[in-house]
Amino acid sequence: MGNARIRFWIEVALAAIAAALAVLTLITREWIELLFGVDPDQGSGALEWAIAIALFVASIVLALVARWDRRKHIIPAS
Repeated sequence: MGNARIRFWIEVALAAIAAALAVLTLITREWIELLFGVDPDQGSGALEWAIAIALFVASIVLALVARWDRRKHIIPAS
């Protein structure tokens, strides 16, 4: 049960981080260029939209996996 709890909290943390980065990307898309020092889409914003969508999808998937793990492994069957 200990590993299931650790895995659950890792999944929750990764979901939260992905969601926060997606929101950050929607608020200010320049953070990607500032962090990596490149502008691969030459200012069109297409890469930022793709990253935001991918991060939102990742956060939803991770949250659903965490929920499934919690129900299957952590909450005792009644």
